[in-house]
Amino acid sequence: MRFDIAKSGTGLTYEIRNIVGVADKLQEYGKTITWENIGDPIAKGEKIPQWMKEVLMEIMSDDISYGYSPTKGIAQTREFLAEEVSKRGKYKLHMDDIIFFNGLGDAIARSYGAIRIDARVIMPEPTYSTHLLAEVLHASFPPNTYRMNPYHNWHPDIAELERKVKSHNTIVGALVINPDNPTGFVYPANTLEKVVDIAKEYDLFLVFDETYRNIIYNGQETLPLSDIIGDVPAMSMKGISKEFPWPGARCGWIEVYNAEKDETFARYVNAILTQKMAEVCSTTLPQMAIPKIMTHPEYYPYLESRNRVYEKLSNIAFNILKDVPYIVINRTNGAFYMTIVFNEAVLNGRQKLPIEEPAVKDYVESIMSDKMENDKRFVYYLLASTGICLVPLTSFFTALQGFRLTLLEKDVGRFEETVQIIAGKIVEYVESSK
Repeated sequence: MRFDIAKSGTGLTYEIRNIVGVADKLQEYGKTITWENIGDPIAKGEKIPQWMKEVLMEIMSDDISYGYSPTKGIAQTREFLAEEVSKRGKYKLHMDDIIFFNGLGDAIARSYGAIRIDARVIMPEPTYSTHLLAEVLHASFPPNTYRMNPYHNWHPDIAELERKVKSHNTIVGALVINPDNPTGFVYPANTLEKVVDIAKEYDLFLVFDETYRNIIYNGQETLPLSDIIGDVPAMSMKGISKEFPWPGARCGWIEVYNAEKDETFARYVNAILTQKMAEVCSTTLPQMAIPKIMTHPEYYPYLESRNRVYEKLSNIAFNILKDVPYIVINRTNGAFYMTIVFNEAVLNGRQKLPIEEPAVKDYVESIMSDKMENDKRFVYYLLASTGICLVPLTSFFTALQGFRLTLLEKDVGRFEETVQIIAGKIVEYVESSK
């Protein structure tokens, strides 16, 4: 090439997927992998119920399901979703305020990409990698964040959020992920209301990622954004990848609130839609399935049964890990992730775990460096030693060191065994340098 055509990177990686390459290499050496890195229920053995498959087969018999949909999405589906929000009585949503995308990753990329380069959205820390990477890529600067506190059950630091919003005029929006990924925290209603109050006072718009809105357990409760938004400009991001679950459908949408009350926000939403028009439309079949599946008499019992499993695994993991030294552990109450934090200063670059296979040991240690984060080093040693594939917490853009595992294993006995192994390896690893 006559010159370097590659756009400069951010220095950030999507470790949820990046570690797969390392694990795949270990499989070539004969290592059996226990995949705990990605929130894909299907990959972990989730069986789609027959009634749901029958709904899809019925839709597939309709030739319309093979064609383009309108740019914003199927009208009947958007009307259904708008009615679902409106019947709660807190906010009247119109179908024209819903835009479909090819998965939430598409919605996230286009939403941040439509923001001016010098305008920023403040994010929770740690935060889900897709939001982080999209926001940083649009601005080419490190993100602004407000901390989730592991010493207070992962409650967000609302005072820090307000302080940063007040002192940084470039912040135009704030992100909330509820229930949260990666921590599994479920926002109480009064905390959400405080976030809305800050947005109103400082003239911000809000982005709520509500992907896991129906995956809540352990007696926790929260409110959807539509119940508390008032007249603040905002958008809720939703999808079917985790809830149905159908991640391969690549089907997500945004619900836009109060665009008619703020001309600047309305122009921003229109910029998102204009980008979407260049793609023509999003996948048709999954959109057509949404009303039929969500109104099926088996749908909510199916969700409840899945939530009972996540609750069980959440409590199994918590009860195993709560007495392990060197870590901070909080019970997961929503989504299907658990995040564990190492106590400050317990990790260093000298710790190791024994690796039986010489080829595995040589490979893993060859890809480590002195600059590697200490929690990533632990995760790589754990992978090489046991085959358990986790995600280091620092990959969610936080100085906190730890890891995330999923609550998706269908074999409860195997899950308990996996967590027991992790618990033992935490102690073994930390004490290896003593």
